[in-house]
Amino acid sequence: MKLASDNTAAASPEILEAMIASCQGNVGSYGGDEWSKSLTQSFSDIFEKEVSVYPVISGTAANSLALATLTPSHGGIFCHELSHIYHDEYGAPEFFSGGARLNPVPGHHGKMDLDHIKGLEVRFPPGDAHRTAPTSISVTQLTEYGTAYSLDELGQLGDYARSRNLALHMDGARFANALVSLGCSPAEMTWKRGVDALSFGATKNGALAAEAVVFFDTSKAAEFEIRRKRSGHLLSKLRFMSVQLAAYVKDDLWLKNANHANRQARKIEYLLTAAEDCSVAFPVDGNMLFARIEEAKQSRLKELGFEFYEIPEYGEGIVRMVTAFNTTDEDIAAIADVIEN
Repeated sequence: MKLASDNTAAASPEILEAMIASCQGNVGSYGGDEWSKSLTQSFSDIFEKEVSVYPVISGTAANSLALATLTPSHGGIFCHELSHIYHDEYGAPEFFSGGARLNPVPGHHGKMDLDHIKGLEVRFPPGDAHRTAPTSISVTQLTEYGTAYSLDELGQLGDYARSRNLALHMDGARFANALVSLGCSPAEMTWKRGVDALSFGATKNGALAAEAVVFFDTSKAAEFEIRRKRSGHLLSKLRFMSVQLAAYVKDDLWLKNANHANRQARKIEYLLTAAEDCSVAFPVDGNMLFARIEEAKQSRLKELGFEFYEIPEYGEGIVRMVTAFNTTDEDIAAIADVIEN
């Protein structure tokens, strides 16, 4: 299943070792353990401000609970028309929020077009009791196309959100990959650009099963804690979630893993771009590529154990390839042997 998804990758040895070490003895439950308690300081250091951080079991839970906290049940959420929350989460954000409506927005290469958002404003006049008023924006970083919003693009969305009193959420399932691609600090890509809450992804980048919700406005934390409990996402043995996140950010493991995955993706991009019968469909800003590969070469790659998704929404004949922290140089050499011959 290599290249099918970064979800198919194993867990980082460092994280597994930390989990084994955490199995010794008895500790406080529901977050009363040393690893859970340490996350607030670790993440506050990473983001250069005091934050509230909460481990959850999945990206869908992170997105849905964060958006439900930011958005009233009668509110609307602007998101890209192929965003994960709109296209792949089976209405979970609406369910968790008690009825908030997702409003899809078009945009080039997976990025919401701010002009389109502004154009939609006329559909939601202030005080109109017949329309679902927008109250939030959710931006995906990396996008579902594998592209990254630039800091300027994020800043424009953040400025717009503030000018309209909208909350800004970031789905960061591949947050680390976007971060190292832009070469900026976590603060610069989030709260300094107006982000109120972040779904901080770890599972796709080396964790066993752990995500986090980070609030840059800590006043939202109390309501999130209630929603997390009511939804069944407050684990009694929370240490086994928290220790993964603690090990993930320790010694910059998360950045090292993302750097490796991105670097391997760029190698594949180079191979595909150089080949006469292959091409790359969209810019490669992280660890995800969309490509057109000659059918015989696809078959040969599959024989070697490589897999990839065909997603019609992205164009006919386009396949998705995703590298991970454990994509080896031997994998790249095997791909090169097929693509170049």
